[in-house]
Amino acid sequence: MSLVKLTASSLAIAALSASAAAARDNVQVAGSSTVLPYASIVAEAFGENFDFPTPVVESGGSSSGLKRFCEGVGETTIDIANASRGIKDKEIKACAENGVTDIIEVRIGYDGIVFASQIDGPAFTAFTPSDWYKALAAEVPMDGKMVANPATTWADANPELPAVGIAAFIPGTKHGTREVFEEKVLIQGCKDTGALEAMLAQGMDEDAAEGACKAVRTDGLSVDIDSDYTETLARIDANPDGIGVFGLAFYENNTDKLKVATMGGVAPSTETIASGEYPVSRPLYFYIKKAHMGVIPGLKDYAEFFVSDEIAGPDGPLAAYGLVSDPDLAATQQKVANEVTMGN
Repeated sequence: MSLVKLTASSLAIAALSASAAAARDNVQVAGSSTVLPYASIVAEAFGENFDFPTPVVESGGSSSGLKRFCEGVGETTIDIANASRGIKDKEIKACAENGVTDIIEVRIGYDGIVFASQIDGPAFTAFTPSDWYKALAAEVPMDGKMVANPATTWADANPELPAVGIAAFIPGTKHGTREVFEEKVLIQGCKDTGALEAMLAQGMDEDAAEGACKAVRTDGLSVDIDSDYTETLARIDANPDGIGVFGLAFYENNTDKLKVATMGGVAPSTETIASGEYPVSRPLYFYIKKAHMGVIPGLKDYAEFFVSDEIAGPDGPLAAYGLVSDPDLAATQQKVANEVTMGN
């Protein structure tokens, strides 16, 4: 690290130490809409059980939260970013450029992305990644060239699916959920159907082919939902043929309205997600600015409380809401207690 960077970072931390406690006495959190309900449960319990103000928890999506997290060090910036994906190298670089050099990564457990429809709607009970790629791709390779996706019904994508119009409600691009959907469903489906290989054979480079694999049609049959899962549920309520992408926890809290499909022959559950058997699942995280530890009142206490056995363990309130408890939770607890930063 250069002397200039070290000095700038030291000055930022010193300024934070001098002013933060007086200017702000509550923990501030933003980020993933998937992590939001878990963080809200913890924040409320923390406020009730500790002599600190209840943390302020906002949503906005993983990318948005990490962008705010990386804005700098100081009481005008957030302390924690919630994320339904791991932080990217380019985000770590952006953080470092703004003086956020020591980041603690905390894995809180696992969530599964599920594919659900109206409980009394068409028989959407079993999908594969190939089905979703064929239904949602903007363009598909055909006769040596890329053409607009001709599929208009789910049966066009797979004759075993209901012959009803495609009406998919998927998370918008600013949510971590979308990225996992692209990687483990669209790109995987593109590979499984042979479409990726065909694109490469047409002369596309790997980046262009992968981009084509995850490009979603814009003709109205697939709709990006930029808000949270309640909006997706509202769209399905209004469309009997609609199918939405949800987090497992949200689905489990709405089983009176929704039915869930298998993916690749595996039903989503806490057991299949924890074991890795269910193919569309991901770990959930939050990221802490170590520079704010010991400065923002209650920050470390909140983090330790969040990953405690009583809260994040298999018998805690987060598991009751749908979080799959991390089998390595004890290691995470030690990481937080010892303030171990990424790379150390």
